[in-house]
Amino acid sequence: MQQLITTPIYYVNDIPHIGHAYTTIIADMLKKHRYLQGDEVFFLTGTDEHGQKIEQSAKAKGKSPQSYTDEISAVFRSLWDFMGIRYDHFIRTTDDYHLESIACVFEQLCARGDVYLGEYEGDYCVSCESFFLNIDSGICPDCAGEKKLTKIKEESYFFALSRYQERLLEWYASSEDVILPKYRKNEVIRFVESGLQDLSISRTSFSWGVQLPAITTKSINGESKTPSKQHIAYVWLDALFNYVSALGFYNHGACISPAPESKASHTQDNLKGFWQHATHIVGKDILRFHAVYWPAFLMSLGLELPKHIYAHGWWMRDGQKMSKSLGNVIDPRAFAQSYGVENLRYYLLRETPFGQDGDFSQRGLIERINGELANDLGNLLNRVLGISEKYTALVIDAPHFARAHFAQECEQIAEILTGLGENMRTMQTKTYIESVWKLLHIGNTAIAKYEPWNLFKQGELAKLQSLLCLLANLLLKVAHALYPIMPETSQKITSAFTRQIAPESYAHFITQNAYDTHFTLHKVAPLFQKIDSLLIPESSVESTPKSTTPDSSTKDSGAKSTSTAPAIAGIASIGEEIGISDFAKLDIRVGEVLSAEPVPKSTKLLRLQIDIGEQQPRIVLSGIAEYYTPEQLIGTQVCMIANLKPAKIMGQYSYGMILASKDTESLSLVRIDGRRKNGSKVS
Repeated sequence: MQQLITTPIYYVNDIPHIGHAYTTIIADMLKKHRYLQGDEVFFLTGTDEHGQKIEQSAKAKGKSPQSYTDEISAVFRSLWDFMGIRYDHFIRTTDDYHLESIACVFEQLCARGDVYLGEYEGDYCVSCESFFLNIDSGICPDCAGEKKLTKIKEESYFFALSRYQERLLEWYASSEDVILPKYRKNEVIRFVESGLQDLSISRTSFSWGVQLPAITTKSINGESKTPSKQHIAYVWLDALFNYVSALGFYNHGACISPAPESKASHTQDNLKGFWQHATHIVGKDILRFHAVYWPAFLMSLGLELPKHIYAHGWWMRDGQKMSKSLGNVIDPRAFAQSYGVENLRYYLLRETPFGQDGDFSQRGLIERINGELANDLGNLLNRVLGISEKYTALVIDAPHFARAHFAQECEQIAEILTGLGENMRTMQTKTYIESVWKLLHIGNTAIAKYEPWNLFKQGELAKLQSLLCLLANLLLKVAHALYPIMPETSQKITSAFTRQIAPESYAHFITQNAYDTHFTLHKVAPLFQKIDSLLIPESSVESTPKSTTPDSSTKDSGAKSTSTAPAIAGIASIGEEIGISDFAKLDIRVGEVLSAEPVPKSTKLLRLQIDIGEQQPRIVLSGIAEYYTPEQLIGTQVCMIANLKPAKIMGQYSYGMILASKDTESLSLVRIDGRRKNGSKVS
């Protein structure tokens, strides 16, 4: 089967960071996994090089947009090559064939009656290239940090996104795993159910982008209108179509590249076939663009929809988002050079469940290398080679090996192998790796249990050979399962047993759970070196600023908010009278909790997304993790103070406060009697 796996194309306003590396490693992992299953995989990545932010960044550095994007795009490509990422094609949105595709796509959307000329007036975030309406705070609700919105008013083409609301909801319902994790899918569904507005898809106030043909369309009132200015494509219309322009859709010059891990070379005729089974890997911050706008565009054009959209979380450091100003940014090249590419891959994929935010720790990386990689994996291989060298002259020959000899171990191995495919299919990468380590635990335990040195002393040579046969097969199964995570390490393991990793051997050792009975072993260098101290100096910047919020030592006397946002000016303690005008300053709204997840490095905070009837859900950090699980909160309605100034807590911003009552025994959320429309005012 032909499979397409994509990363987002990365915005070239700055050099790559650990988040970019994480996304690309996930895509590379999936490619390798599907390659082993016999699929022909096309892995697409690249750079997004248009937009107002790029134009501004280039100007600030005294460069033309093209020379600036040439420079930064090359840095991304160089990093992926250094890290051994086996992509099949690297697309740039400044490539001629892509420019041709976007102009053609625009003409097709117009021809289908889904585009009209109008005027956009509202807020725009230059940082994330998003449009917003009715954001009273003037702060982008999507970006972490105080990214100010810009008021714009300009002629614009609009895409009739609102026409596709029901079709999108039908698509989400058609497949359980079209968007993973499932709670992210639920967020998307809630967003679409709240009502879609037509989308501005062109700009006229700057020039760095794909120029669109001047097409006369009908306005929203039905009048024919011709553009008065040169329009360029909205950066997300431009960027999303890279996924098909690279395959030859809507152009005549798509780049044809060989696939290093595929059996067939690519031709212009067979490239488009990969689109039939497309999987997109994205960060959670750009899920809406991929799960709402992108499928709607495809529906308009009559193209196949992607099979899967997988949204991962962010990498934090010491509980807060990375930033240059704090000096806590993780440079993936520096860490890969110091600790090894494969060790870094393992850590990123192992450390946190897919979809959740992770907290990067250099000490944690060292602990994983020393404990799990060196002790559990490397040491097991060394012991098997050492035992065989000492007692069987590096030859394992067990013609009478039967699984019944080690019934308990073989049964456990079979059970673990059965679940690996499902773990990868549902993007439970952390669980997948933990399962592989259960195999290693079986092997290490077997050596301690059966004591091969005593088997040799007692003359039980057949049982010794059978034990080594079990361990050799177990390590080969580990190597094949671990190949998507650590490909070079896995190949070193198989080379010790004169085997190679390929789809056929994967089917043999994993799918069929077969056991070989004869091996000629080769000594290999230790897989891992233990690390005694930090290899990269930690920043001297204090990465967790003190919060200005009340702490747990604050005495409770009756009802109070559990949010960790600053106290509200004008609200006095019990006993002090206030006027109705003071109370009227509070805008309390009914909101529905769409998602809830723990805040890294905090035992008290939950990060909530709350729908209060606005275009976008609010992010609220609330200290209720000791009293409510995320599952208990999702779908429930709460009362929320909606007009608080944003508060920065553990590196994240909170845009409101939910209300609760706490006494000496427990805490309860303040709720209304009966369900009400989200956004209803509480008075």
